[in-house]
Amino acid sequence: MKIELNPLVDKYLIDGCMRCKYGGTPQCKVLNWTEELETLRQIVLETGLMEEIKWGVPVYTLDGKNIVNISALKDSANIGFFKGAIMKDNHKILEQQGNIQAARLIRFTNVAKIEKLKDVLKAYILEAITIEESGKKVVTVKNPESIPEELLQAFEDDTAFENAFYALTPGRQRGYIIYFSQPKQSATRIGRIEKYKEQILNGVGLHDHYKC
Repeated sequence: MKIELNPLVDKYLIDGCMRCKYGGTPQCKVLNWTEELETLRQIVLETGLMEEIKWGVPVYTLDGKNIVNISALKDSANIGFFKGAIMKDNHKILEQQGNIQAARLIRFTNVAKIEKLKDVLKAYILEAITIEESGKKVVTVKNPESIPEELLQAFEDDTAFENAFYALTPGRQRGYIIYFSQPKQSATRIGRIEKYKEQILNGVGLHDHYKC
């Protein structure tokens, strides 16, 4: 099987996602986990998925459908499964982030653990492919919090931002939702979301002390 490398993913591993001012610097989260992300990348590519960049991170697709992605958080390199909620998870390694209902991820902090789970990861990816081919959908329930449309749009535009938001504690999520919902004007709500986006990406709550 011929493996095709996407040069945009090569760039991601060199410069990071470039969505914040730390892109291409030692402070970039991606650059802290380059070896782990490259190892995950090779494992995914060996399953035959197509490599793309979406929302600033590598996403692996089948006939245009999102199957898995790889990304970096402050404390880990991750592989995420878009329909992880309906996977069997025989090894109990899939993790839910916050209130995200469909996706699940596996966190890694060293290459050795990735290599140890290589066969398991391939099996999980193949299961995710089978689920997508079957047409199965994840049944979701309405979020108990009323999330403003502007925040939902921001999530749709940037999955990494959505993941970071739902990685926050429920209390921090609620604090942001209330704060973003307060203005009557949509433009003001959008402005608040943009102002605090980097803070959320760094796992910081609305009222936490934060230094750029």
